[in-house]
Amino acid sequence: MTQVVFKDLGLIDYKEAWDYQEMLFDQTVNIKFENRKLPVHQQVKTKNHLLFCEHPHVYTMGKSGKPEHLLVNEEQLRELNANYYTINRGGDITYHGPGQLVGYPILDLDHFFTDIHKYLRYLEEVFIKILADYNLKGERSEGETGVWLDAGQTNARKILALGVRASRWVTMHGWAFNVNTDLSYFDHIVPCGIFGKDVTSLEREIGDKVPMDIIKAKAHKYFEEVFEVELTEQSR
Repeated sequence: MTQVVFKDLGLIDYKEAWDYQEMLFDQTVNIKFENRKLPVHQQVKTKNHLLFCEHPHVYTMGKSGKPEHLLVNEEQLRELNANYYTINRGGDITYHGPGQLVGYPILDLDHFFTDIHKYLRYLEEVFIKILADYNLKGERSEGETGVWLDAGQTNARKILALGVRASRWVTMHGWAFNVNTDLSYFDHIVPCGIFGKDVTSLEREIGDKVPMDIIKAKAHKYFEEVFEVELTEQSR
C-alpha cells in the first residue's frame, strides 16, 4: 500500500505553511527531475505528504482570480485582523480562518493516477463521506470544484473549497472545509469568484459546534480509504 507521511501543523500562519509546502513540493519535483538522468536501479523513490492545519484569518487569491473579488481595502483588512496573499494555486479568491480544516496533499500522482480531474473528485469524495456521517448530502456542482449542499438549487451552499497546483504530476495546496468557521469573513469577498451563491459550515448545518479533532480523524480515515493509502504520522 502506498505510504503518505502525515503531519498536523495545528494553527499556523498561512505564509509559514505555504513555505513548508513549497519545500516539500520542490524536493519531490527535484527528485523526479534527477531520476530522469539515472538508470532505474539508481532512482530515488519520491515521498507523499499530507498536511492538516488551521490558519489565522487570511484571504488568498489564485492565479485565475480577479482583484475586484476582494471587497475590502488594506485598512479594512487590518480592522478584520486578516492577511492577504496572491498565490500560485488555481482558482479565485477564498478565505481561511480558525474553525476551518485546511489540508495540503503533496502527492506524486505517478504513484496513483495522472489525472488532475480525478484527483479533485477523490478529494471531494473524502468530504462527501464526512458529511454523510452527519446525514448531510454533499454534492458536486457541474463545472465547479468543491462540495455543495443542495447543488443546483436556489439555496445551493458551498461547504468545501478546492484549489490546487500541479507540476510534473506533483500536487500542492488543497482543500478548505468549513467546520466551525466564522462565515462573516466570506462577506468581504466573492467566494471562489462565484456570485450569488452562499457559503456554509458544518456548524451552521447541524446547529452545533463539532470538535475539530473529530473532523480531523474522519478526514484522516476517509483520505486513507478513498486514496487507498496508509498515513504515517509525523510530529511537527
